[in-house]
Amino acid sequence: MNIGDRVRLLHGKEEGIIRKISSSGRIEVEIEDGFVIPAMKSEAVVISEVEKSYFGESKVQEDFSEIPQAISAPKDQGIYLAFVPVNDQNLSLYLINDSKQDYLVHVSEVFGNNQRTLLAEQVKPGIAKKFNDRLLKEMDEWPAFLLRFIPIQQRLEKGIAPFERQLKIKPTQFFKHLSTAPFLNKSAYLFHLEQTTKELDIRSLNYELEQLNPKPEEKPVKKLARSIDLHIEELVEDHQSMSNSEKLRIQLETFERKLDQAIQSGMDEITFIHGIGNGVLRKEIHKRLSQLGNIKYFQDTQKDQWGYGATLVRIS
Repeated sequence: MNIGDRVRLLHGKEEGIIRKISSSGRIEVEIEDGFVIPAMKSEAVVISEVEKSYFGESKVQEDFSEIPQAISAPKDQGIYLAFVPVNDQNLSLYLINDSKQDYLVHVSEVFGNNQRTLLAEQVKPGIAKKFNDRLLKEMDEWPAFLLRFIPIQQRLEKGIAPFERQLKIKPTQFFKHLSTAPFLNKSAYLFHLEQTTKELDIRSLNYELEQLNPKPEEKPVKKLARSIDLHIEELVEDHQSMSNSEKLRIQLETFERKLDQAIQSGMDEITFIHGIGNGVLRKEIHKRLSQLGNIKYFQDTQKDQWGYGATLVRIS
């Protein structure tokens, strides 16, 4: 398998040209619409002329009956989250109200138990509201999206229950949702928020059911050690074959989880040992800490031992 080979992705059914091969076994495949899809070598198979001559042209061509059909249709109107390609690197996020109902909408991105608001306003029917942008190459590191909807009913009529959806995008499923966005008339990756899509980990929370089945009281969380070592060798045994992005993802997930536990258990401070390296992990940790409201301050610490490789976090 070499750069320039045409391959078929086994899970997603897309075909494209290999543009990059990394030493960790990850490849980047450019598909027909110009997008680059990350995948492992084991998830792709080379399409050769031998295959075409043996099976015939009709066997090699894609089975269009298996291509996901457009999600939006006159009989399937509703509310959508749309990722609209700007170019081969950037996506714009839209909330599309293709229903007949007004909603108060709150959209946020979720970092453990912390959230950051991306959109909070009334969205009327027939509206495609842009609220954010994302880099395609950072898809593995996107946080989950939490969307809450409260219907606005001006007349005295049967109540419509509010609802919410939480989406954690998986690259292997994302590219199956290419369709035409309502009102925008552009190609987009569409997710119908009034349906439950199991393979995308979309979680439906019904407020009435929650009242009937209240959550059990959470047990107090044990206090953590006051210092957390985020060096990858302390977190994962077999890390030699992992890519830098995979290591960073695990380190940041551990940071967020341990910080949440520290806050819940009532700790007033905690130290994260991230090392110096190229500074990417330290920069990302400081960036996320600066966005949290329940942090008094944070600073480099233990410089005599770690240089700038440790960060002290004061919790309010």
